Amino acid sequence: MKLRIGSRGSQLALWQANHIAALLRGEGHEVEIEIIKTSGDRLQEITFAEAGAVTGTKGLFTKEIEEALAAGRVDLAVHSLKDLPTELPPGFELAATPQRVDARDVFVSVKYESIASLPAGAVIGTSSARRRAQLSAFRPDLKLVEFRGNVDTRLRKLAEGQVDAILLAAAGLDRLQKTEWVRERIAPEVICPATGQGSLGIETRLGDAATLAALQFLNDAPTRFAITAERTALNALGGGCATPIGAHCRAIDGGEYEILGVVAAPDGSRIIKGHQQGTDAVAIGKALAAELIAGGAGQLLELPQ
Repeated sequence: MKLRIGSRGSQLALWQANHIAALLRGEGHEVEIEIIKTSGDRLQEITFAEAGAVTGTKGLFTKEIEEALAAGRVDLAVHSLKDLPTELPPGFELAATPQRVDARDVFVSVKYESIASLPAGAVIGTSSARRRAQLSAFRPDLKLVEFRGNVDTRLRKLAEGQVDAILLAAAGLDRLQKTEWVRERIAPEVICPATGQGSLGIETRLGDAATLAALQFLNDAPTRFAITAERTALNALGGGCATPIGAHCRAIDGGEYEILGVVAAPDGSRIIKGHQQGTDAVAIGKALAAELIAGGAGQLLELPQ
């Protein structure tokens, strides 16, 4: 079968697309990759929240790829799952979720060994409101600055001494083999990852039976459980809002899973945490959201109490 993959043009996005392409070729398929520039790629000089306001879309890194899918230019899209909105537009579906890699955030620095070792006033670069809020709560004495750009750009700025450290997703650095300055893999209890972090999401047109059948071998059941729980929680919390939210689900003993969740004030002045466990992904996701809202997250999310 001939399959066309739509992908962003960043180094990491192309690594991911080529990774899936190689697996599909191993199953006998003919695969091409089409690079598509997204709104998030074009608007590099402003924050993610500002970019969302400018474009009026939740899918900063997916909208143009979905347009190519709808038009039949490509047959599937390979996304970092954390970039994929919890509710897909009509006409699309999440066809496969390959095995997840390390979902944690990492502390990256040339000079310092850990977050704890940073001196007061150290400058940290991050473009993520979620990381910013949780780091501010953990180390309110640090100075946090906006830091956009692809992985290479951020590592170059770090090497130039523009900041003392940066926070990034472990998965991206591991995939690109750029871990030289990774000093600490941060426990989810300290900085809770983004929903779906470390996972790939393969999106197709709804009901495209031939493509769906070709992709089924890529599905990993534990990953599907975890991301279903996380995305259920995020959706119940109002996943499109600008409030920093983290959720991380993982397998524990006895066939159960546990899910951790965080809702934070943007400046880190208030952090609400929750924890649930069970064997039903949707149930524990909804229970986590209910726990966080009961704990006061509704005020931060501006939800009805």
